[in-house]
Amino acid sequence: MDITEVADRLAIAETLALYCRGIDRCDAEQLAAVFTPDALIDYGDGAKPIAEVIPGLMAGLGGMRLTQHNISNTVIRIAGDTAKAETNCVALHLIPTPESEIELVVGGRYLDTLEKREGRWRIAERLYVMDWNRTSPSTMALEGGLFDGLQRRGARGGADPAAAWWGEA
Repeated sequence: MDITEVADRLAIAETLALYCRGIDRCDAEQLAAVFTPDALIDYGDGAKPIAEVIPGLMAGLGGMRLTQHNISNTVIRIAGDTAKAETNCVALHLIPTPESEIELVVGGRYLDTLEKREGRWRIAERLYVMDWNRTSPSTMALEGGLFDGLQRRGARGGADPAAAWWGEA
């Protein structure tokens, strides 16, 4: 493996991580930036252009209190300016209900075709494979014991502490 391939692998990993950041912060602009403008996304209901997918994602995820997408075990194969990557993902979704809150945890994989355009790796095609899921009443605690000292909380968009930390707020 030469230095160019190492750099490409790191850039692809950054693209995949920025997808998770964009989706979890409900940041449509950041999310769009990780895809090619003509990308096709298939979360299991048929391939759709990215311009159609992002508004639906923002509406669906925006109704949740928070999400956290964690990726791991990425296998990457690079061929010139194209690559394929299979990445495991476990995503937590906290969904408000009239009575309480539901925890939906979904495990699956992203099967991505990426292209290097203008020096940047972006996702050109994504197929999502769901492997498992779990739904249960939320057991999240925000007060008492250790939690009394943990007052900095994740939030959507510019309200998230990371926005100010990165100088984005």
